Amino acid sequence: MKELKIGNLLAKVPIVQGGMGVGISLSGLASAVANAGGIGVISSAGLGVIYNEFSKDFNQACIYGLKEELRKAKEKTKGIIGVNIMVALTNFADLVKTAIAEKADIIFAGAGLPLNLPSFLDSNSTTKLAPIVSSARALKVICRRWIGEYGYVPDAVVVEGPKAGGHLGYSHEQINDEAYSLEAIVPEVVAAARELEQQHGKHIPVIAGGGVYTGEYIHNIMSLGADAVQMGTRFIVTEECDADEGFKQAYINASQEDVTII
Repeated sequence: MKELKIGNLLAKVPIVQGGMGVGISLSGLASAVANAGGIGVISSAGLGVIYNEFSKDFNQACIYGLKEELRKAKEKTKGIIGVNIMVALTNFADLVKTAIAEKADIIFAGAGLPLNLPSFLDSNSTTKLAPIVSSARALKVICRRWIGEYGYVPDAVVVEGPKAGGHLGYSHEQINDEAYSLEAIVPEVVAAARELEQQHGKHIPVIAGGGVYTGEYIHNIMSLGADAVQMGTRFIVTEECDADEGFKQAYINASQEDVTII
């Protein structure tokens, strides 16, 4: 497999570990993935619950928790550590500021359009920015704002199909509609990214996620033009995953019929 290059960041393995909230992907899993050559990702969602002993103020506990998880991850790896921050979170801005101040390598922002994300950077910032989108249209909307208002071209983009976990915006009818499958939307997002590259002279790697589970599927998605894949569920039952053992066992015991779309 080819390497994934995001600016000056180089991942030997083109796999980004998806951010999984409320204690599933923290420093343990993220550092393990980074040590294996991929990009490890800490989820910022629900850190205030996990670190509530530090403060009963949820936002303060979230900020403290993110600092702690980034510190612990950096102690365990010299690899690439990112943070997943959902736009829909009420404390989105505070978490972004914290991730940048603590020099996270990259921020992945989805669950909404992160239209003002570059506004949090300053001249000393080293953190890369990657929006998460579900269509080429969404990427173009974000880029118009980022480039027009901040003169900033995304460092990478994650495109998620309807089989990705999280807050995506697909309707129930679109989940099994081939027109919205990851295989259908990846080429469209790749084409939009390449057009932006030609206009602005900056490579925008495309990372595709949502139902990516096997080596064969990784090959198939990358053959459509993706530079890398994003995988989340695949890592949950690993020893390094930060989830409770009971949570992992529930996955192991699950049958096909237990998979439910909410």
